[in-house]
Amino acid sequence: MPEADEAEDAEVMPLSTRLSIADTLTLGNAICGFMAVYFTTTGVLIPHLTGNEDGGMARHSAATAVILMLLASVFDLFDGLVARKLRSSAMGAELDNLSDLISFGLAPAYFVVVWGMVADDAHQRVSAVAAVVVLLAVVLRLARFSCVQLRDGIFQGMPSPFGALTVVSIVLLELPFVPTLLAIVGVAWLMVSRVEYPKPRGRLAVAMLSWIVLSMGLLAAWAFDAPGGELLLQTGCALQVVLGAVIPLFATARRVNTFRDNRREARATQLP
Repeated sequence: MPEADEAEDAEVMPLSTRLSIADTLTLGNAICGFMAVYFTTTGVLIPHLTGNEDGGMARHSAATAVILMLLASVFDLFDGLVARKLRSSAMGAELDNLSDLISFGLAPAYFVVVWGMVADDAHQRVSAVAAVVVLLAVVLRLARFSCVQLRDGIFQGMPSPFGALTVVSIVLLELPFVPTLLAIVGVAWLMVSRVEYPKPRGRLAVAMLSWIVLSMGLLAAWAFDAPGGELLLQTGCALQVVLGAVIPLFATARRVNTFRDNRREARATQLP
């Protein structure tokens, strides 16, 4: 009966729009990304444009923005874990991609744009181009993630949370403009590359969470001008960049070794 079918559809369809616990965590991710843009604008960009710059205020706002990106990565880590343990709604995957685009695409790209406007040796238009490259890399990565099926336990290309935090770390290192620009573009390339990265599960997830908490502490020490806070922050940012550079090297070496082992096995089976 048509009327019965319509009544049944009315009861079934709303289930797909009900938010699960994992979806709530994903929305927390999106909120953190938006607030990171807010603090970058109100605490760093607007004071610079109006000539009311206060070094302490800018430092606090920049640290708050990065801490919010770190918090977004915590939400991103836990929403996947919760979704695997509990029920996930039909909107889960779409919400995750949209939230990641805000927190790990828009927020770090905007951070790069603002850096290009406030840094003494930066070039605003070139920095804007680099920011667009970062944003497009995240867009392409998220689109590919939705379409390509990979074996369980790996990502293809640098995960967008890791890439976003690496980009921000490069900016906070306060290196000369050209090396900073090249490093940012390099991270964007890694995000759309075919380099394999392990998914944060088990001990790796615990290690990642510990690193995020430690990074928040370093940012807080820097923001409140604690003794040695700037040195600690520079050390943490340098370690983040080194990890971003070393992991692809290990992944490439592992693939080369696997290829060699397969060739040896193939030759061994061909021998009489």
